[in-house]
Amino acid sequence: MQTDVVVGSGVRTLLDSRRRSVSRVIWTLILGLFLGGLLTKLSEAFLPESAARDFLITSVAASVGPFELDLAAVAITLGPLVLMLNVLTIVGVGIVAFVARSLI
Repeated sequence: MQTDVVVGSGVRTLLDSRRRSVSRVIWTLILGLFLGGLLTKLSEAFLPESAARDFLITSVAASVGPFELDLAAVAITLGPLVLMLNVLTIVGVGIVAFVARSLI
């Protein structure tokens, strides 16, 4: 029984751009953020008041905007856009990334 071991093949596999397109990474992040938000809302609703609940739902927010576009006939305001990150958001992105990677 002979096994071939190639040194550095793991790094090449992680950096293989043929297997991961930019759109796949963007969709993974979007779906992971949605799953993390769902997990956060569920933990807010069903976990009792405790230090663990506070740790899971405490978030850091970054915001941009509002963006305004005022034309002669139409005025559009978009924003502010807010990105809220917490532990469960990161867990959601990790779960979606794991599932997406296993479906390759």
